[in-house]
Amino acid sequence: MYIVESYSIAVILTVITMLCWGSWANTQKLAAKTWRFELFYWDYVLGIVLFTVILGHTLGSTGGQGMGFTENLRQADWSSLSGALAGGVIFNLANILIVAAIAIAGMSVAFPVGIGIALVLGVIINYIAEPQGNPLLLFSGVALVGLAIVIDAIAYGKKAAQAKKVPAKGIIISIVGGVLMALFYRFVAGSMATNLAAPEAGRLTPYAAVFVFSLGILISNFVFNTILMKKPFEGTPVTYSQYFRGSLKEHLTGIAGGMIWCIGMSLSILAAGKAGFAISYGLGQGATLIAALWGVFIWKEFKNAPKRVNSLLAMMFILFVAGLGLIILAGS
Repeated sequence: MYIVESYSIAVILTVITMLCWGSWANTQKLAAKTWRFELFYWDYVLGIVLFTVILGHTLGSTGGQGMGFTENLRQADWSSLSGALAGGVIFNLANILIVAAIAIAGMSVAFPVGIGIALVLGVIINYIAEPQGNPLLLFSGVALVGLAIVIDAIAYGKKAAQAKKVPAKGIIISIVGGVLMALFYRFVAGSMATNLAAPEAGRLTPYAAVFVFSLGILISNFVFNTILMKKPFEGTPVTYSQYFRGSLKEHLTGIAGGMIWCIGMSLSILAAGKAGFAISYGLGQGATLIAALWGVFIWKEFKNAPKRVNSLLAMMFILFVAGLGLIILAGS
């Protein structure tokens, strides 16, 4: 199987993770004109599972190092399998809760609260579990990225110029979603072997861990998304028959979104072997910067916004770049 051998390659992979995690939502935005989120989400999940299978039988099964994808799955013990499965269930619930919070409280509140908590708490949890890198540089970088997310929220709020009171329920759901999003990565990391060249008996390689993780998402989706379909946060209930009546283009758009997200997840887990889980996770969550770039330059979400908003966006981008730079330096 392919193993990351240098820190510079690990950083490149985490930058790709950031690009993927910050870009997959464009597929949902494209599908939203004709396709409900609850229906899109099924194809998104299928795309995640499909990519892990492809990756496992390609990079996960080639080369002379480590253990092949299928062989590794056969020898895995229940402790490792259940950890990766739990990570998938937790991620799926967190993802759906954050989407719900956005529907209730709006992007400017829900996203920075949820993702901000996920970033800071996730890095702390993963660093405590496996300390790797300079803690001063790492947490200084995380602080700058967190501040950038807050400024991004202020910019969205000024653009919207909303005076209405934010529902407390939306904030609470954002917090719960953020905490769960901070936890899922550690479950997957805990299921993996520490020596990838010669994996410990019963432990998973990155390729097998991500595959089992995807199964956790798929299995839990029959519970979480079925509930969401029957009791949607916005709009009327949708049915499985509506899903099967979807066009090929609509289904492929969702599958593409899932595969894009999973490319990021897979590369993040691969990079963690060299960069450490805290740094790999922290850089990946810089996806907020990429999402903001899409919103500003492609979707023109800030078109005709007040000049003050443009100044906030410039400050946000500077803080993001500075924060990500410190996180990279923390592991060098």
